Amino acid sequence: MNVVDSSGWLEYFAGGPQADFFAHAIESTDKLILPSVCVAEVFKRVLQRRGEADALQAAALMGQERIVDLDFALALTAVKIGHECRLPLADGIVLAAARAHGATLWTQDADFEGFDGVRFVKKKAAR
Repeated sequence: MNVVDSSGWLEYFAGGPQADFFAHAIESTDKLILPSVCVAEVFKRVLQRRGEADALQAAALMGQERIVDLDFALALTAVKIGHECRLPLADGIVLAAARAHGATLWTQDADFEGFDGVRFVKKKAAR
């Protein structure tokens, strides 16, 4: 199973320099799970940068995946992981969701560098 965090989805949608790194995980939809917080983060960023139409299109594409909602147990686990690993709340939720489903987390978010079960690639500047 795979989880692609918000940074990976944004990179993929933008066709950024690391889009190919995330393409296999995103396009292998039978093995992809998506924490709902990633939908919110991507929707927010695309809305800010490209407008509502593009944000809705991105959310619609993401909504076709297997969504992991933030329930009571995942929320508590996420806060505990975030506290132990010194991660922001959303990052704790993403990591907790990946771990709960035995998934590999794909990211270019430096907060996750060096964590077990994480495929990290350093973010490259856009050309």
